[in-house]
Amino acid sequence: MSVTPISGLLRIRQIEDIMAQLNEGYIQVYTGDGKGKTTAALGLALRAAGAGLKVYIAQFIKSGDYSEIKALARHAEQIRIEQFGRGRFIKGQPAAEDVAAAQEGLAAIESALTGGEYQLVIMEEGNVAARCGLFPVEAILDLMERKPAAVELVITGRGADPRVIEKADLVTEMQAVKHYYQAGVGARVGIEK
Repeated sequence: MSVTPISGLLRIRQIEDIMAQLNEGYIQVYTGDGKGKTTAALGLALRAAGAGLKVYIAQFIKSGDYSEIKALARHAEQIRIEQFGRGRFIKGQPAAEDVAAAQEGLAAIESALTGGEYQLVIMEEGNVAARCGLFPVEAILDLMERKPAAVELVITGRGADPRVIEKADLVTEMQAVKHYYQAGVGARVGIEK
């Protein structure tokens, strides 16, 4: 018979207390043309992990070795991040490969949302994926409807559909007032990528 150390029991109780508080998990949307949507979601992921919660992040559209992938790898016990994109800008009709990757991401989000393992689920660039035609906005609305009470759902990306905004509990619109991109500064490692 194995004995759980006292510190292990205290940790289990702390997580149970946090879980009890999350019986009121909400839906958050970070949208708008300004910088900071992904950064806000990743900050929330780190906060949740620091409190002992498990986090799942699906990045739509993105692919590649972004700095957040490297940083979050250090927190792999608490935060799982997967990419479901081909890493390219989608203009016009998306390629079949882009749609297939997004469909895989939707299935992963649904599993993370309803599987009972994660307390925070993030659809990074979910709004953009719907806007680009990778999946219909109804797929997001369906996930919002099916979200368990004890799970927090975050959807990021510019151009959030008005129905997503209406259904969300919290909506933050990042507004671009001034940006150094306008002066020709490209995306910088560690700051924008």
